[in-house]
Amino acid sequence: MNKGCKFGTHRVIEPKGALPQPAKKIDNTMEIYDNEILIDVKTLNIDSASFTQIKGEANGDIEKIKSIMMNIVGEKGKHQNPVTGSGGMLIGTVKEIGDAIKETTDLKVGDKIATLVSLSLTPLVIEEILEVRIDIDQVDIKGQAILFESGIYSKIPTDIPENLALSVLDVAGAPAQTMKYVKEGDTVLVIGGAGKSGMLCLYEAKKLAGPNGKVICLAHSEKSIGNVKKANLADEIIIADATKPVEVYGMISDITNGEMADVTINCVNVDNTEMTSILSTKDDGLIYFFSMATSFTKAALGAEGVGMDTTMIIGNGYTKGHAEVALQIMRDSKVLREIYTELYA
Repeated sequence: MNKGCKFGTHRVIEPKGALPQPAKKIDNTMEIYDNEILIDVKTLNIDSASFTQIKGEANGDIEKIKSIMMNIVGEKGKHQNPVTGSGGMLIGTVKEIGDAIKETTDLKVGDKIATLVSLSLTPLVIEEILEVRIDIDQVDIKGQAILFESGIYSKIPTDIPENLALSVLDVAGAPAQTMKYVKEGDTVLVIGGAGKSGMLCLYEAKKLAGPNGKVICLAHSEKSIGNVKKANLADEIIIADATKPVEVYGMISDITNGEMADVTINCVNVDNTEMTSILSTKDDGLIYFFSMATSFTKAALGAEGVGMDTTMIIGNGYTKGHAEVALQIMRDSKVLREIYTELYA
């Protein structure tokens, strides 16, 4: 076996010297290097911002969605949406382990795993798309993928169904980061709180803010808030367009008596919600942009433009222990597990 770089730079075709994620094209030959893991892929979970864009481009047509995805992988060697720049994750079965890491990994051939690194850097071959589950952003395929030595993963738990585990692990960074930033007594706003990542964030925020805190869910429609109410995830629910910052600012001001949110978590999958997050948050508050639709430029210059000294954190999808945090919510909350099973599994 050829020797590879732990970060996967040996796979980069264009431009040379780049890392696999920002690279325009990578080598998706499925003959592994000595520090790689070969995976037989069962399901791709395309990230929400990416799949929303693809569905829109295809006008919801399943065959066009398949064609767009096949073209992305054919051109780039990985599934990295050229518009959003984002990918997703996968579940599959370990087929082969490189000689250099056989003694250091806890994996063995035949293990079922979910990769916790983005498809935007994962060498991937799609031989055939078997099924597109358009409502939950999941695509069953016949194909293979490569996990680099530095790539993180989670073994599929035996007590949670595969598709449910995949859906939850796809957004595991959101509730785990919520745990890091919310403290007792905080006022917390979750924009996109009725979505897959949003409800997990609401759950953790409610637990951490406690009885002296206030958790606010901003959702886009009356239809979307039923599960938030069912699971008692928020103290206040707002139905509003997150792309209209001044309108939302007025609503949050009314609810908080002008105090605004201590922590805002943005989980939406559409553009132009940066200023809503900024105006809704205290000047010395914190915003966590989990959304892959976030523009750093809009956020940075927008905050400057309204004179806000708010701390803004880019949504790193990884934080230590994030997989277990997300899976544990499914074990601890019967009502959320039922909701997520119905919606996403």
